[in-house]
Amino acid sequence: MVSKWKKGGNEKLRYKYNLNQDSIVFDLGGYVGQWSSDIFSMYLCQLYIFEPVNKYYNDIKERFINNKSMRVYQFGLSGNNGELNIGLSDDGSSIYKQGWGVEQEKIMLKKASEFIKENGITKIDLMKINIEGGEYDLLEHLIESGEIKKIKNIQVQFHDFVPNAKERMKNIQKKLSRTHRTTYQFEFVWENWEINTL
Repeated sequence: MVSKWKKGGNEKLRYKYNLNQDSIVFDLGGYVGQWSSDIFSMYLCQLYIFEPVNKYYNDIKERFINNKSMRVYQFGLSGNNGELNIGLSDDGSSIYKQGWGVEQEKIMLKKASEFIKENGITKIDLMKINIEGGEYDLLEHLIESGEIKKIKNIQVQFHDFVPNAKERMKNIQKKLSRTHRTTYQFEFVWENWEINTL
């Protein structure tokens, strides 16, 4: 599916949004910062980048050190505050990939609704979520807390290696459909949900 996604030119969908320099964009799972860099170069928007892995956080911080429109945070957004071990595997690093022979690191997670409220954020124009399995807890929390209504576009990659992944994904999609609608959807690759307008 991933090769079909890229072969069809569908990757371009991840950058087609109605954004400008006043838009607020959240990048959850910043990795090396390339998606944020591309979005900024197109729209000059305000970026909040979340990358809990130490090496990637430092790389992103250094990369955008002179860009005042980019804020970089060394924690992930989730449904709860806490510390967890993450299995390191480049862009596939995940709290769900642990075990013998897998290098690990302790990371910090922050409750998404608390971060949004503490920073006085009243709207998010685009939230990109690529957090290797953490999307389920995060989205369930955003829906439950009502913060989902502040997010205009949700670009998410669901991952199938999480227990009950398909069931949880379908349940989240059902609840999302009350406030948002899909603009594109490729199962377990990428999909986008745009808020309903009257």
